[in-house]
Amino acid sequence: MTSHLFSPFDLGGVTVPNRIVVAPMCQYSAKDGVPGAWHQAHLGQFAMSGSGLIIVEATGVEPDGRITPHCPGLYDDATEAAFAAIVSFMKSVGDSRIGIQLSHAGRKGSTASPWDGGGLIEGAEGWTPIAPSAMPYLPDWPAPQAMDADAMTRVKDAFANAARRAARIGFDVVQLHAAHGYLLHQFLSPITNTRTDEYGGSLENRIRFPLEVFAAVREACPDDLPIVVRLSAIDWIDGGWDMEGSIKFSKALKALGCAAMDVSSGGLDQRQSIVTGPGYQVRFAETLRREADMPVMAVGQITDPIQAETIVATGQADFVALARGMLWDPRWPWKAAVALGAEISLPAPYSRCNPALAAKPFVTRT
Repeated sequence: MTSHLFSPFDLGGVTVPNRIVVAPMCQYSAKDGVPGAWHQAHLGQFAMSGSGLIIVEATGVEPDGRITPHCPGLYDDATEAAFAAIVSFMKSVGDSRIGIQLSHAGRKGSTASPWDGGGLIEGAEGWTPIAPSAMPYLPDWPAPQAMDADAMTRVKDAFANAARRAARIGFDVVQLHAAHGYLLHQFLSPITNTRTDEYGGSLENRIRFPLEVFAAVREACPDDLPIVVRLSAIDWIDGGWDMEGSIKFSKALKALGCAAMDVSSGGLDQRQSIVTGPGYQVRFAETLRREADMPVMAVGQITDPIQAETIVATGQADFVALARGMLWDPRWPWKAAVALGAEISLPAPYSRCNPALAAKPFVTRT
């Protein structure tokens, strides 16, 4: 049987070995923006998993763009050097393509790590978050600073500079984070964008700054480095960001050279009312794939190999992305290959663990 899940895919000129994606997952474990030994161990296990694409967690394009003081960044030589070492290690022990999610937290920044309560940090360790409009994430939080023209130019340049660093490091894919209530999503949604200038009001105005950021990143990167956008398809709130906006935004991104959409949902406002279940977001990915006529990644409670195979085989999505499922079982792709009768590349020292995994072993180069 030929498995669709384990077939290669041309993503903007980069051949991804299969359709399994390790979704970006925040670790809150960097020091002064610099990823370290934890990140090498965390990402290294996925590099040996046989996944087609691994996307590194939300990475701040400027220090004040991080979610917490413990989130990684890619904005100076120290952060670039640390990521370069990690990417080199990952490529030495596996054959996955490696991506990085570039992000700005906006009004959700300057917060504590989840296990420390996740609240807003004020004082010396924190900073004043910025946002399209002066609307706090929670009612009892201070309002963020509404961005003026200078702030918008600085952030746009920061995204482009981070993308240049990502290309130098050797990342195969760059992803822009426009989902889950972070800065670019804040511009998209009428709930968080109440501006009265050319960046607020109409849908065309609200997508303007995210499109400008994408264009700056696309220009900063080599033509053969694909740029992907992660999008919250809907806010799950009446009057919020919706599928109509997502379709128009995706079409505009495609015209600018976007290689694919990574389709999630929600995260903007705690008033959201999400209806979950196995594959509950796949329908959003399928709609964007059809209406925008571009590759998509589906994510959200995709946990079973047959489920993943069906999503790809029936054209609902071109990739399936796993997050918590990969944390729980970093060998999920191996087990999926066995279940689907497919071949997968394992590191040579591990290749004898199961005779059903018959692909040519990947020879480590450390």
